[in-house]
Order: sequence, then C-alpha cells, then structure tokens
Amino acid sequence: MLTIDLDAVAANYRILRDLGTPAECSAVVKADAYGLGMAEVAPALARAGCKTFFVATLGEAKQLRALLAKATIYVLAGLLEETTAIYRQENLRPVLNSADEIKEWGAFSRAARGKLPAAIHVDSGMNRLGLSAAEVATVTAAKDLLASFELSLLMSHLACADEPNHAKNEAQRKGFEAVRRKFPKAPASLANSAGILLGRAYHYDLVRPGIALYGGKARRTDDNPFAPVVHLAGRLLQVREAAAGETVGYGATQTLKRPSRIATLGVGYADGVFRALSAGDDRQSLRLYLGSHPVPVLGRVSMDLITLDVTDVPRELARRGAWVELIGPRIAAHELAAHAGTIDYEVLTNLGTRALRRYVGG
Repeated sequence: MLTIDLDAVAANYRILRDLGTPAECSAVVKADAYGLGMAEVAPALARAGCKTFFVATLGEAKQLRALLAKATIYVLAGLLEETTAIYRQENLRPVLNSADEIKEWGAFSRAARGKLPAAIHVDSGMNRLGLSAAEVATVTAAKDLLASFELSLLMSHLACADEPNHAKNEAQRKGFEAVRRKFPKAPASLANSAGILLGRAYHYDLVRPGIALYGGKARRTDDNPFAPVVHLAGRLLQVREAAAGETVGYGATQTLKRPSRIATLGVGYADGVFRALSAGDDRQSLRLYLGSHPVPVLGRVSMDLITLDVTDVPRELARRGAWVELIGPRIAAHELAAHAGTIDYEVLTNLGTRALRRYVGG
C-alpha cells in the first residue's frame, strides 16, 4: 500500500513559498511528480497557490496542460526538432539550452508574428545542459535574435546546493550574476530545493523546488524541515520457524545465529524496493518496522518478497496479514536510500505502479 499525503505536499509548498518570498515559488513535477502521481499532485499544488510548473519532457507537459489549463509550464529538455508548433498549440514554454535552440525559437516566433515566451538556460558550472560562455556571448551580440521572442526567464542550476558550505555554490551564484547582467530585463531563477535553503541571495525572481515538495531531504546535513509525504507498507504473507545454522533466501547469503521466526513480506524489487537493501552475514541489516518493533531484513531482497527477522516481536503482532512499514514516520525515504547507496530521488521515482495507491488530503 502506497499512501501519498497531498496535504503534506501543500504544506511543504507553503514552507518553500515562505522561505523564498518575495520570489515566486514554482513546482517541479517531472517524472510523474517524482513518482507520486502528477495527476493528483499538480492540482493539489495549484490549489495551494502554485502557478508555474517545470517538467522534463514535452510529453509530460502535454499531460500537465490537460490538468491545468491556465498554468505556466516550462519544459526542461528544451526544443527538439519539429516540436515548435506543439509548444505554441499547447501554450507551453521551452527552456532553450543552446544557441541553436534560441535561433530556432526566434525564427518560429517571427514566423508566427508574435513574441512567444521561452526560458534561456545558462550553464554556470555543471557542464550539463545550458549555454556555454561562448554561446552567451554569441546570443547577446545578436540583438535582433533576443528581440524576436519573449525571454520570460533566465535560469541556471546549482550542482552542490545539498552541501551548504561547498565553495561551488557561491562560485555558481557569482557566475550567474555576471551572465544575468547581460540579460537585465529577464526574470531570473537559480535555486532548487536545496538552493532555497541557501538564503535570499540565491532566490532571485523564481525558485524551483522539487524533492522538498515530496518530503525529501534537500540537504545532506541538518534535520529535514519538510513533512513526510509518502508511506509505503507491505503485508506479511507467512511466518515460519527456522533453526540456528539454517540459511535464508537466494544465494544462502545469511546464516541464522539463533532459532528464529522468519516473516515473509509481499514486497520486492518489482515494487521499487532495491535489491541493494539485501542483508547477509557480512552486511548490516536494514530495519523495517512492524508497529513500533524494528524487524531486520534477512538475506536477499527478491522480486516479490523480503524476509524479516520477527523473533523479538510478540507473536500476536507478527502474523499473516500484518502491515510492515518500509517508508513512513519511522523510516524516511532518505534513510532507506542511504542503506541502498543511493538518494531519495531514486527511491521515490522507482516506487513503481504495482502497489495500491491511496491519496489522502488535498
């Protein structure tokens, strides 16, 4: 059972909006709202006051437009060949990532006899998407080009904002400031979730939170100020007795050190619970929760099943049909992610579609 708290999403949005004031607070809802369901999450954010949204692809943007007729929608992947007409038809805004994309959008805008809005993304040190310094010089020198469309946003992206003391944060901010002076009339945006927490100098005119909206931990350090949104629970299918010295699961990677009660949970990596969470004789077990009782993982996580040590749980609680918490109040997504050697972004976007979803609030 995957429970998604839409009231918590809205509460997190309000926290981020207040932290970013006076900048506008947008919302990043790419990858199906980080795996939580754009069809449910985006309208909840709109009801909380969000007017501007970011998605990764044109397909996501078309789905979002069907949900929110009046929202401002930016597409981070930029302008691919033969897509200009779709942007105009659906009232979408491309994030232009190169001089070639800017030239193409400018030509389309002139042909359409209207100054169509778009964002320009400049690279301030990630070496991923965005205009290089040389491309910025080329574009700003071509005054007619910038005059051919509406530059609705100038943006860049922080590489190390999750580490607040990282020197690259200030280096990128200063680099962005220098570029911004070449586009003096354009609204500016630099801060993602973690960037918002860096303070007002990083906020500019619009902030773009993503993971924090969904209860994720934006910073590696410090407590997480955002409300948990996701609760993932599975049910026990069987409880059995096993003797000391017996092994558990595929590969016989874990040997029991005592007579044990083993519970089999009907969740596995097909549900987005990583195989990397497997335990073994040489690997410390992740602890899930049966009520208030910690229950260590035993052996390997398989496609549909996880085995748990319930020896120390009262028998009346550790029974067939009982619910076990995998993500929730006692286990945050970033804690489960750390045990798997990844980040909570990957946990949320891999939860899959097999679990029964239940939306509350909103």
